Amino acid sequence: MEVEASPAAAASSGLQRADGPVRLTEVAEAQSTRRSSGIGELDRVLGGGIMSGASVLIGGEPGIGKSTLMLQMAAAVTGRRVLYISGEESAGQIRARADRLGVTSSDLEVLCETDLSAITHSLNKIGPTLVIVDSIQTLHSEDAGPIPGTVNQIKYCCFEITEWARNHNAGVFLVAHVTKEGSIAGPKLIEHMVDTVLYFEQSGTDVRFLRSTKNRFGATEEVGLFSMAERGLEEVTDPASVFLVRREGGLPAGVVAAPVYEGSRILLVELQALTVPAKSGVSRTFSDRIDASRVSRIAAVLEKHVGLRFSDQDVYVNVAGGMRITEVGVELPLALALYSARTGLPLPDATIVTGEVSLAGEIRPVAHLRRRIRTAREMGYSRCIGPSHLRSGEEAGEEWQRVATISESIAAVFGTEKTRRPDRAGAS
Repeated sequence: MEVEASPAAAASSGLQRADGPVRLTEVAEAQSTRRSSGIGELDRVLGGGIMSGASVLIGGEPGIGKSTLMLQMAAAVTGRRVLYISGEESAGQIRARADRLGVTSSDLEVLCETDLSAITHSLNKIGPTLVIVDSIQTLHSEDAGPIPGTVNQIKYCCFEITEWARNHNAGVFLVAHVTKEGSIAGPKLIEHMVDTVLYFEQSGTDVRFLRSTKNRFGATEEVGLFSMAERGLEEVTDPASVFLVRREGGLPAGVVAAPVYEGSRILLVELQALTVPAKSGVSRTFSDRIDASRVSRIAAVLEKHVGLRFSDQDVYVNVAGGMRITEVGVELPLALALYSARTGLPLPDATIVTGEVSLAGEIRPVAHLRRRIRTAREMGYSRCIGPSHLRSGEEAGEEWQRVATISESIAAVFGTEKTRRPDRAGAS
């Protein structure tokens, strides 16, 4: 005979009773555990490792390395029984790729299947602690309709797999296709159904960026760095080798080094700017690694508060290494890169710049300024140009050259007399 659970029993189990709510103070703490994936950069993006019962959605362009990363993780993770479900490749193809990558694991099992009922049967029979589905768009179920690949099919299969993982305290990775715009194909709802969403991005080189855009168990906007080598994906242990250009002699005009805060670490990147007379009198901005509207806004601030015209110029902005940057600390470096490119005046050597720029031409404080300065000095940069004030709660530490406005910034870097060199008609 079935016995109804008491309120105390329901509260201690952490479950909500079907006939009413439970006091928050009576809910037991979740006993989820986090284990390493065996890949340091992946652990960083996940927030420290794979959470038991968590579901992770990973998307990226075809051939970028999603399946390679999943297979390498499946072989690297220790102490877990892993089931690799493939709806796109045969077992022979997976074995051939594993041999090429040099990965092997006695705890890894492969299931080439697209029918959800057969997959669920195998999950219940094997009881894996880590599940990889490559890819979620290939699964189908008769309960969701006769046509595979529809919106209902994707939602239904995603829900069933993630619920199985939660109920059995297993981690699950769902590989997803992306559209030509770069977003995950299918209904946006599946991103809400999972705990973590990762995007694989590629620069113009062999460098891959694994970026977290949603994470219930860690920080978002965390970035993992990989490079594609002959034996698969390798972790980038020295980011400076990717984002900083080593040169003999001084910097060319239009180049600025900047410490940017990405996720939980500071990365030093090189911003490159170029200005040329606009064709047909219509100025345009070309920038895909920094939002083009931000570049146009910084150019407008320079035009207003420094008197340097950009309205008759085509503006090109690039980030060495191909990394996409969104944080506000890149604005002052961007402003000085544009000024340097427009006037032909290079920045002094061993100088880094950081700060947010307001529309009024003021330099606003940025987060983790002390860490930025420390990281830059470890890389050999002896001079830092930054905001005059720290953010609330941040302690002063290493000294930096403090600037309050965009005009002061230019005077500090290029010299007072040189800031007067370009007139409102623009420099030649």
